[in-house]
Amino acid sequence: MTQTSPIDLRSRAEGLGESLPALLAQAEHLAATVILGDHGRRRAGMGDEFWQYRPAHSGDSAAQIDWRRSAQSDQHFVREREWQAAQTVSLWVDPARSLQFSGDATRATKSDRAQLLALALSVLLLRGGERVGLTGDAARPRSGRAQLLHLAQGMAAAADRPEYGTPEVANLTSHSRAVFFSDFLGDPEQVETALGMASDRGVQGALVQILDPAEEDFPFDGRTIFESMGGTFRHETLRAGDLRARYLDRLAERKARLETLARASGWHYLCHHTGQSAQSALLWLFAAMERGR
Repeated sequence: MTQTSPIDLRSRAEGLGESLPALLAQAEHLAATVILGDHGRRRAGMGDEFWQYRPAHSGDSAAQIDWRRSAQSDQHFVREREWQAAQTVSLWVDPARSLQFSGDATRATKSDRAQLLALALSVLLLRGGERVGLTGDAARPRSGRAQLLHLAQGMAAAADRPEYGTPEVANLTSHSRAVFFSDFLGDPEQVETALGMASDRGVQGALVQILDPAEEDFPFDGRTIFESMGGTFRHETLRAGDLRARYLDRLAERKARLETLARASGWHYLCHHTGQSAQSALLWLFAAMERGR
């Protein structure tokens, strides 16, 4: 095992310090584009703080009716309290080398987009009083705005960067929620195993598959050298165009398998590519978290 020199550690720390403020600013800006409404994520349920009055329905007991408010009109009203039981949401942002890919130098890498979406979602969840953390030990679930920095640091400081990643589920809280961000181009059986373990604990959530437009369209022809980001795979062909139909079929199969797996586990699935709006993906994610509540 090779040891990292103090100079290398300092260089990595300085690079992390320079990138985190920009990443957090982008996440804050993206989150600000999502309109939460006056009540945000507040809802009726267990709690002590008054939220709203609503007309009484059949099935409401006499003890639930606010008689003082009801005396002011011809209707009976129920006094609802705010839903205050904070939820735990764990995020897995795949640190694998495959996510460092971008088919265009002017386009964000898959890793950049995954981290941006994860942090922007965290902004919204933390603002709503939820506990947010990373799977594993990098950043345990906590509430409060200060948690954003811990999340960003945990994502950027991942030491183990395999060619393709597998979701970490060992420390997931039972009956909590989770979101897995990855390209999911590695072994699908490992993803199935991880999601099965999460479901056995009553965890619900979303799979977000992030791909580059080049991976979606396969715009290659003629002599082409394909090489994985980690260098473990290399293939040269003189007729790349002949591979396109088979590649797109296999990609479609992979997407369908992930979607079926998510549905069978009570999870949601989204395929998002880096050429699309990050805002649309964030809106979908926030809605998915609402539906899983």
